[in-house]
Amino acid sequence: MPAEDPLAHRLDYALDAVGDDARDADPSDLFHRWLTDAADLPEPNAMVVSTVDAAGRPTSRTVLLRGVDDDGALWFFTNRTSRKGRALAENPRVSLLFPWYALQRQIIVLGEATPLDADRDDAYFASRPRGSQLSAWASDQSQPVASRAKLEAGMDAASARFPDDETVPRPPHWGGYRVVPTEIEFWQGRQSRLHDRIVFSRDGPDAPWRSFRRQP
Repeated sequence: MPAEDPLAHRLDYALDAVGDDARDADPSDLFHRWLTDAADLPEPNAMVVSTVDAAGRPTSRTVLLRGVDDDGALWFFTNRTSRKGRALAENPRVSLLFPWYALQRQIIVLGEATPLDADRDDAYFASRPRGSQLSAWASDQSQPVASRAKLEAGMDAASARFPDDETVPRPPHWGGYRVVPTEIEFWQGRQSRLHDRIVFSRDGPDAPWRSFRRQP
């Protein structure tokens, strides 16, 4: 029996709805409620981070949300000399996408990313598994490498540099970013593609929020 054509696949969205009263919510509170609703999904904190470099080239990749401040700012960590780190140095504007397919929901966050302070970087790095700490030293992230063997040799070198009885320090090129939202869109799939899209927008990080319903 021939496999179904993946391009012809259709799903009718009917799991939930978002009423107009959602516009009265605090967007940070609504974000936390939706994140909690997704807690039983695999990697509910996975988000697609999209950047645009100085040449106008967009790039997207999946990273993990690792913190949320009381003001709704979102944190993630990476190698600051990586492709995304270089793009953020050139243009701090980012888009974050949380695609919770099983809930027929997604959240899109627009904002600017600024580096976290060293204390927060150190605290989070110390909480990482030792293998992840060593790989931060072993990998020159986003740069070409001749082979998998070459990559694993770098890991062996990092392991030799920091024996098991020694604490692995945070590399100077590794750290976090804090994204302060200026727009948050809550998307809920609905029947006949008449989806719910509730948007919160503001002119800057200290400005008041405005809310509206966006047409699907």
